[in-house]
Amino acid sequence: MRSLESWFAEYSASHQNRKNQVIHKICVPAIFFSVVGVLLQIPLNLGPIKLGELIIAVALGWYATLGKRAFLVMLGQLILCYVLLYLLGHLFQPVWLALVLIFVTAWIGQFYGHHIEGKRPSFFKDLQFLLIGPLWVLRDVFFKQNNA
Repeated sequence: MRSLESWFAEYSASHQNRKNQVIHKICVPAIFFSVVGVLLQIPLNLGPIKLGELIIAVALGWYATLGKRAFLVMLGQLILCYVLLYLLGHLFQPVWLALVLIFVTAWIGQFYGHHIEGKRPSFFKDLQFLLIGPLWVLRDVFFKQNNA
């Protein structure tokens, strides 16, 4: 099993350009938010839980394998998403349309950033990088390196 530091190092290799980094710090959270929102819109219930909630729970389980801090950071991001989705639901209907617009716009930004960078997005190599991005954009805040 790979460490979080290993994931960050490999992800960072294709995110060296400052403009691309700024774009990612805006677009990755927007994509995460829109994906969470779309998952919660899935009407399929599996007993007492919705399919989208199950997918989110599995993702949280994966984050837990990266450590307590990674799990808590992502849990915090999910809670923030739930609050913002609640507010969005009161401001914009249908919510799914707003989420799709956010998703598409943010991906356009991501690919533009990689065009500037001159490197392919990491997820082309491994889809798990789609889960690393939301942690990576917060690494300077929650995952500071100890240079002791």
